Amino acid sequence: MSYITKPKVAYAGLNKNKLGLTIRNYEGGMSTLCAGCGHDSITAALIQACFELNIPPERAAKMSGIGCSSKTPAYFLNAAHGINAVHGRMPAIATGANAANRNLYYIGVSGDGDSLSIGLGPFAHSIRRNLNMLYIIENNGVYGLTKGQFSASADMGSTTPKGQLNQQPPIDPVLLALSLGGSFVARSFSGDKEQLVPLIKAGLTHKGFALLDVISPCVTFNDHQGSTKSYAYTRAHSHETIHTDFIPHADEIKVEYDEGAVVPVQLHDGSQILLRKVDPDYNPKDPGDAISYIQHHHEKGEIVTGLLYLDDNARDLHAVANTTDQPLTELSYDKLCPGAKALEDVFEAYR
Repeated sequence: MSYITKPKVAYAGLNKNKLGLTIRNYEGGMSTLCAGCGHDSITAALIQACFELNIPPERAAKMSGIGCSSKTPAYFLNAAHGINAVHGRMPAIATGANAANRNLYYIGVSGDGDSLSIGLGPFAHSIRRNLNMLYIIENNGVYGLTKGQFSASADMGSTTPKGQLNQQPPIDPVLLALSLGGSFVARSFSGDKEQLVPLIKAGLTHKGFALLDVISPCVTFNDHQGSTKSYAYTRAHSHETIHTDFIPHADEIKVEYDEGAVVPVQLHDGSQILLRKVDPDYNPKDPGDAISYIQHHHEKGEIVTGLLYLDDNARDLHAVANTTDQPLTELSYDKLCPGAKALEDVFEAYR
């Protein structure tokens, strides 16, 4: 983590959002990651997205686990709530926090090692429960903090800088999320801010679990020839499914588009993602088509990016559990702890 605070210099002419805040109010500490790390580009996109969505920093909760990726929350939204959980257990902490206070924006930042190895179980169950949060995987295919061993997302045939060959098949978080019934599944590249910012904004406003897998090259251990997570390989093999734009819902905003050129997707809060089709037969509402499409391009060595699947009718964790609309953190003590008699009545109902 970084404990070096950026100097708060109020530059003249900085734009303000509807809260009267500038983008400087959405920054965090100075990054201690390697120069050129893709994770810092993701941080910049997060800052931009939260600024444009007018999110009050104190209404956000940042979650992370262990790894280079899990240092990211220190670098944005300095005034937000946050916790750095033990390795792989961030989704469990986020589930508990969300159950207690549903009125926060939950942003989880993890890595391919943190989510797809030791944390695979908690990660899978958070998707299955449709936990209301944005979950970003900063995917570089290696364990950066422990000097570049292959992670569970490393492709078969990729090599280390010294030439060691990976012979294990990868876990694709996008395909995993689709198979578990994920309600929002997307993939992007850390160097593509034009695509990344709208996807983050869409994920933050989606009611349910929004997975965003971001290919983020490790410049120290996995940006060489032979790596399928390098800058050069990703730029050469990226295949964008759709051009994604995001327009917050407001009565005065009207959108016109030619029939068949754009697929409008309505989110739960009334906001709208506009999807411009590149492949005419691609359907972001069909999980089966999405899985086939991803696998087809994967066999060709292509990385599919964009909004891959969206279910705008899925129920989130609170809807399934039928919890109170009022956050538990706002309930009085007598309602949270009604006493021994109420507990005995609950026990009696199951006898």
